[in-house]
Amino acid sequence: MRKSERGTALLTVLLLVAVISIIAAVMLDRMAIATRLAANGQSLAQARLYSVAAENLAMTQIKQLVEADPSRTTNRSGWVGREFTLPFENGLARGRVVDGGNCFNLNSLVTGSQENYTVNPVAVQQFKSLMYALQVPANEADVVAASLADWIDSDQNPESGGAEDSYYRQLEIPYITAGTLIVDPSELRAVRGVTPDIYAALRRWICALPEAELSPININTLNPDEAPLLTMLAPSYIPRERAQRVLAARPPAGFSGVKQFWNAAVGDAQNLPGPVQRQPKVRTRWFTLDMTVSIGETELTERALIDSALTPARLVHRQWGEDM
Repeated sequence: MRKSERGTALLTVLLLVAVISIIAAVMLDRMAIATRLAANGQSLAQARLYSVAAENLAMTQIKQLVEADPSRTTNRSGWVGREFTLPFENGLARGRVVDGGNCFNLNSLVTGSQENYTVNPVAVQQFKSLMYALQVPANEADVVAASLADWIDSDQNPESGGAEDSYYRQLEIPYITAGTLIVDPSELRAVRGVTPDIYAALRRWICALPEAELSPININTLNPDEAPLLTMLAPSYIPRERAQRVLAARPPAGFSGVKQFWNAAVGDAQNLPGPVQRQPKVRTRWFTLDMTVSIGETELTERALIDSALTPARLVHRQWGEDM
């Protein structure tokens, strides 16, 4: 064999070795990725099973809380926002329960049933008042409130400043309104006039309860720093400072009834609309569970809505992943 041929053969062998090495490295890397994905998938599935166990624990505690005093729900024991832990063999679940009705129910902007949702002007005004209290400019707040009402209602007649399908179809990426109740507050970001800043300002204060009813604010579990939720009920009657004083002076055992609250808040509530007079509650129906399950390097977050009006208390909505 000539020297040039021996050189060519050697070069060919070296190239084959290099190609085989690259293929082997790629295969090993993919095997490692597949192994990690399988392990992560197993950990995630296990975390979800653990989250169900933590949900059951939370619902048991809620059942005990509700049965302790069926007439009213208070925070005397400090349960609102208090963290509980549930250790496992190779992980830990951390959770906290809050009053799920102490928020503005986005679905309160309409009334009626799925066949015919119509705008609820009382709730629209309350939503505006909440945004005013959160320093959202009035002209922007009015557009958001009207547009969200149009987003949920059944007709295609836009409210003043609102938007129906004809508006959204003209966007660069067209879409249409929901025409039904909102499932998750993040849906608000698709509504006309909602900017990232407005959504960030509202996120703490809003929720999407599965009913077209005015926000069931529990005056016995509301914290003084949540005074804007009281102010939105009747801004001219309960300014923020007064709402804070009323909550700070709340009886240790909580208000016995709505009448006692209105007497402390405004003296005479007869001039308020009937639905607003009946809106505050002394008993909680909806509870929100925020939870994090950690297994090794895997972490699962969950937010769940629990209905205590059912017997036994039942989970009606669950969302895995970070809150949007």
